Amino acid sequence: MKKINSKYQQGFSLLEVFVALAIGLVIFAGVLSVFVGMRTTTTETSNYGELQENGRFAVSLLTGDLLRQDLWGDYTGTFDLASISPVPVAPGNDCNGGGVNNGSFPLAIGTFRTLWGQTITAAGLDPLGCFPSAADTKTKVGSDVVQFKRVLAAPFAAVTAGESHYYLTANTNSGTVLTNLIATTVANARSWQYQHHVYYVREEKQGSDYVPVLMQGRLVNYNMKFEPIIDGIEMIRFMYGVDLDDDGIVDAFISAGNMTDALWDHKGGTDNVNNTNKSLSTRILAVKVYVLARNVLPDNKYTDTKTYQLGDVLVPAQNDHYRRLLFSSTITLHNASIDSW
Repeated sequence: MKKINSKYQQGFSLLEVFVALAIGLVIFAGVLSVFVGMRTTTTETSNYGELQENGRFAVSLLTGDLLRQDLWGDYTGTFDLASISPVPVAPGNDCNGGGVNNGSFPLAIGTFRTLWGQTITAAGLDPLGCFPSAADTKTKVGSDVVQFKRVLAAPFAAVTAGESHYYLTANTNSGTVLTNLIATTVANARSWQYQHHVYYVREEKQGSDYVPVLMQGRLVNYNMKFEPIIDGIEMIRFMYGVDLDDDGIVDAFISAGNMTDALWDHKGGTDNVNNTNKSLSTRILAVKVYVLARNVLPDNKYTDTKTYQLGDVLVPAQNDHYRRLLFSSTITLHNASIDSW
């Protein structure tokens, strides 16, 4: 075996080491760049996915209530105390909107409002007198509050006892609102669970910032109870499509702040389309819904310089580090001018 002379063994020269390090750094920088790019893309995709999910859920929830607003089962007339009597006493923490007859149940004065809204003009404003108060929370200025009254779509097939709900028991001509279904004197009637829903946006303080939350109020255990249902909903606004001449066609879309008592309360009129004397249940035939969703957590690499058009209001750029998406939908109120469901 030939012996290798050790004096001819050599390592890498200093120049070769530096060249190898330079090549390695270039490769490492490329890999790191790809990794950072993928992470940024993943973060952006996740943020937009959060916005899409929250915004669509909010629109779906509001749309469902609007489609069923003023639904009274088999009853086909105007929902008021003259035909729906008796009604229970007002629930605890009842929400009373604008007008003289805008609580959970109809009164013997004025027109019972089954749909009503208002724009919040000051932080902490509670236009219905029922919002929960808590430290480090405030209502969102510029956002709307809206309330709906209706029954749940499915009637009860059997008598139910022991449940803490209100029920409308009615036929096509009359009815009554009960706290249980044990005893009713309404002939040929069916029963539906009665509901009063309220939505508004509340800002809750987390650290040094406020997180917007969509709040829902509903009748639970004979009380109006509020719960946060969707985080990251920064603003909701509505434009109400009104029929000004009772021809069954929307003449204008009007924001809550510009709606008058006459528009909220209008009942009656003639169905000119079918030439009948049918009583139109409301002058509001459609509603445009706008939902502005915002990420819960900021992204310091992003600055929001966009403006958002919510009906007749332009929300200016915030120049903060939150991503936002605007959602909108137009809902026809099918219960506004029909006789039966």
